[in-house]
Amino acid sequence: MSSPLANAAPLLQIEGLSVSFETPLGRVKAAQDVCFDLREGETLALVGETGCGKSVVASAIMKLLPHNASVQGRAVFAGRDLLALGEKEMARTRGSEIAIVFQNPSLSLNPIIRVGKQIAEMLQVHKGISRTRSLQMAEDMLSRLGLVKKETASMYPFQFSGGMNQRVMIATSMILSPRIIIADEPSKGLDGVLAGEVMAEMARIKDQVGASLLLITHDLLLARDISDRMAVMYCGEIVEIGKSREVFSEPLHPYTNALLSCLPERGFQPIPGSSPSMIEPPAGCKFHPRCPQKQDKCMRRPEMVQVESSGEFSGANESTGREVRCWLY
Repeated sequence: MSSPLANAAPLLQIEGLSVSFETPLGRVKAAQDVCFDLREGETLALVGETGCGKSVVASAIMKLLPHNASVQGRAVFAGRDLLALGEKEMARTRGSEIAIVFQNPSLSLNPIIRVGKQIAEMLQVHKGISRTRSLQMAEDMLSRLGLVKKETASMYPFQFSGGMNQRVMIATSMILSPRIIIADEPSKGLDGVLAGEVMAEMARIKDQVGASLLLITHDLLLARDISDRMAVMYCGEIVEIGKSREVFSEPLHPYTNALLSCLPERGFQPIPGSSPSMIEPPAGCKFHPRCPQKQDKCMRRPEMVQVESSGEFSGANESTGREVRCWLY
């Protein structure tokens, strides 16, 4: 895993991102005031329970939300606010500069076009590479991701398992050497061993092309193993950000601690209560109804605050960037 300097320049800055959806049941507040930076060359993991808003953040950055979505805030990439771009300009940015790997490849791959051709088409359209050369490059990328048989590129998505199609999606996203890769649950559908192998290869390719990776996952162990930093989401909000090793060793927010306690290696202790409604979320700290350390002031919404590191995970001249949204700090 790469270890970029903590003061490396941000490549992507998410500022006050809020997303809501109008539905027959009411207004779903899927993300609220989400702020984070993705630095040059780093892997940032966005983690949390299913339904906490992680994938909504990814789709908002890529401007792939449905028409009933309302979006506020900024997503600044290379000096441009992506959320302010027109569709034509955004279409040029997708794939070539920012690529996304979706968690459901069956919705993204054309079932009647050979997988090699689908990957090669990205090179032909965006870089003008010849058909013969682009198909060879597609075969090479598939081989690097474990699909080593030469005839693989000539097969169709419906001939593959879900895990194989997920690797095709990863190949498609990385073939153009984008500056940012957004991977939305890329290990979904893969068994533990295969997920580790595919993600390790994805990390190696990412390092070779010098890309940054925004990994969206509920797999905490995967996030720990391949990410430099981790942002923890709960009910549409980021509640803690820090170096992945530090978050695992010294969780600050009660929700982070409870989430890590769900791991088998930490006793497999479920979080008491249930996830709150995104239509009528709790007032104040959204975790307080389930929090064993709640206080009266938790009825007011806490802001993100900077917290000093214990020093174990940072050098003398290195900022830790540790932040937490909790009244305990």
